[in-house]
Amino acid sequence: MGTIEVVLGDITAERVDAIVTAANESLLGGGGVDGAIHRAAGPRLAEAGSKLAPCEPGKAVATPAFDLAPVKYVIHTVGPVWEGGEQGEDEILTSCYLSSLELAEELGVESIAFPAIATGIYGFPTARAARLAIRAVRSLPVIDRIRLVAFDEETCQLLAAELAGPA
Repeated sequence: MGTIEVVLGDITAERVDAIVTAANESLLGGGGVDGAIHRAAGPRLAEAGSKLAPCEPGKAVATPAFDLAPVKYVIHTVGPVWEGGEQGEDEILTSCYLSSLELAEELGVESIAFPAIATGIYGFPTARAARLAIRAVRSLPVIDRIRLVAFDEETCQLLAAELAGPA
């Protein structure tokens, strides 16, 4: 199994083979981390994404990273909108991580950076999302280096605590 790291920072500055974006189904860009990745990658990212849309929640598709070099790929995954936890949200979020890892493996990716999928405007509780994220990336050890990039201190601490816990 490779390494799993938790860092606080800007995912668009990561020096990895692939960056995962928490996309919406249109893959045209949006707010939060998806908007930041689209701004950094340039307008060709939305053009490429539009050709692959719609992307269903829990699934993942890849485009070139365009202006995010040295990153090679942006992997777009659509997280669940939080509706109280009884609508399959946990399974969809877990699928986001697993589908992204499987796609990264198919692409020959050796390093990948994930945001905290669905914890922004989609409203997934951060502690619960951190637990599912760590469990998912540990369960599929196909990428040498996995970086979980938190956009705030609270998310970073929750991810780090889950990673430090029992495997």
